[in-house]
Amino acid sequence: MIKPSAEETLFWGPIRNLPADFSEEDKARLTAEYKRMIEYRIIPAYRSLRGFIATEYMAAARTTDGMGALPNGQAWYAHNVATSTTPDRTPAEIHALGEQEVKDLQARITALMKQARIRGSMQKAFTTMRSDRQFTFRDPDALLAQYTSVGQRVQAVVPTLFNEQPKAKLEIKAVEPERAATTSAASYQPGSADGQQPGVLYINTGDLPSRKRWSVTMQYLHEAIPGHHYQLGAQQELTALPRFRRLGGDVAFVEGWGLYAESLGQELGLYSDPYDQLGYLQTTLLRTVRLVADTGLNAAGWSRQQAIDYMVANADIPAADAAAEVERFMALPGQTLAYRVGEIKIRLLRDKVKAELGERFDPREFHHEILKDGSMPLDILEAKVDRWIASKKA
Repeated sequence: MIKPSAEETLFWGPIRNLPADFSEEDKARLTAEYKRMIEYRIIPAYRSLRGFIATEYMAAARTTDGMGALPNGQAWYAHNVATSTTPDRTPAEIHALGEQEVKDLQARITALMKQARIRGSMQKAFTTMRSDRQFTFRDPDALLAQYTSVGQRVQAVVPTLFNEQPKAKLEIKAVEPERAATTSAASYQPGSADGQQPGVLYINTGDLPSRKRWSVTMQYLHEAIPGHHYQLGAQQELTALPRFRRLGGDVAFVEGWGLYAESLGQELGLYSDPYDQLGYLQTTLLRTVRLVADTGLNAAGWSRQQAIDYMVANADIPAADAAAEVERFMALPGQTLAYRVGEIKIRLLRDKVKAELGERFDPREFHHEILKDGSMPLDILEAKVDRWIASKKA
């Protein structure tokens, strides 16, 4: 922000782009005023800020990294964890859960590679998936066509696990160019509650080399069907609920459902390509090492570098990406735990229902029960499912 002259700064853009129909007099006046404002007020203010940060702020900053090192930080972080996940699990329990899940996922990846005859190490396979041109798309239309094709496959098999769907249809659209730089690879926008406006699965066709073939099925399941389109789309049609519940949502429930929907790809036979399945497992592994690194940093006394090293070693992600993840844990302690904890809770509830009902278990009834009342905290969801089990056994 600090430059030798006004013309070199970010603030000079309005002058550089003055409309052609402005008079020469107005152009001269605005140019002079902008130059004075930037050089005599804005740049000096930034110099003052830089000096304050360098000499006062940084000198007073703590040398520790995690939330647990703050006054009463352990209890503060435990509260964050309970709020973003469920009061049922402590940070230490989530840390241990994450470590076990990481081991299980690594074993599944190794077994899949052996079965599919993918040679080399897990790290080599992931590097190939990130860099090999066979996993990229020739143009944006090819990317959109792949999502459409996956959608058709999903629609053909999803009735085996679901009895109903939202009134609103689903459309697939490319993200508008002006939003591409700041939008995720795929995202969902719910339709209207009356079903007149369709839900939209937005696909970011920008930065095309980063959009991988092996991620399409997983992202469609998460963002569209049976993920957010089924969950958020159906929720807003529950007109008996108050508006804040129809249009809002508990993150652990909403994103937990999205990840659970991804996991159904195996059951639905949609991960037939081993690289699709490997991509799903690797992405799940990344989300799982977050459980360990977030709790390690904020509750177990890990340093920032320890958390980065753990993520690099166990999920094989670039160090820069791991650093960005860890700084997210520092800025939003406990927030990333919601995703996998939510998914694991839904999976455990399914296992419980299956064990209790035996041959009477129907996944379509289970999914209806999970979604029919909208998003809710995980402990309330579990109590609801327990009552449902009791009613089925009565």
